[in-house]
Amino acid sequence: MSFYGVPPISADLRVWAEKFSNWIQSTRSFLTHRRDYDSAAEDGVILWDRTEAYPVVSKSDEFRQIVLEGGHAKFIRTTAQTAAAVNTAYSITYDAPTNKYKIDRDSTNNERIVFEEAGEYLLSFTAEITASAAADIKFYFWPSKNGTNLANLTMIKTIHNNGGVMLASRAYLLELAANDYIEMKWAVDNTSGSLGVTAATSFSPASPSSTLAITRIHA
Repeated sequence: MSFYGVPPISADLRVWAEKFSNWIQSTRSFLTHRRDYDSAAEDGVILWDRTEAYPVVSKSDEFRQIVLEGGHAKFIRTTAQTAAAVNTAYSITYDAPTNKYKIDRDSTNNERIVFEEAGEYLLSFTAEITASAAADIKFYFWPSKNGTNLANLTMIKTIHNNGGVMLASRAYLLELAANDYIEMKWAVDNTSGSLGVTAATSFSPASPSSTLAITRIHA
């Protein structure tokens, strides 16, 4: 928009009418850009923040971002993964995502999942655990952020069945800043336990060893 108000009436009404028509066309399709002096004192004022490139709405004396989705990704690991040592943390390395927006693997370290935008993210995690020995095998799963384990988020599953298969799943809600990265960690107390895959059959497709679906739900 080149101006915020109605074009001033000029002596040539035909010219003014054309300007007025152009103004109507432009203002009905675009939000007014937020300016430094715009007030959030009244709730419900919607503006476009040109600096951050997203719409904002006034609420409780502040302009708050209206979330335009802002990020999603679906990760899958189609091969098995084993642990070389017991009680040792390993990162799950996922295949390149085919469905993603502003979330992706780090180009220099595929164990890391990088987020372009800050916000609150919902992570839905699954792992197919399997055993090759008839003993209690304990699996541990948890997320780490920027190389640091996140407290109180470990999931533990125990399997006792040679050839047995079990699905471990959990949802996580994480607060992340722009350019933060996460890793999905796992460990076992017996190397007979692994993340397994199940081959396709005549009636069902193959199952992956792990999946991770991520959606940004709040700015």
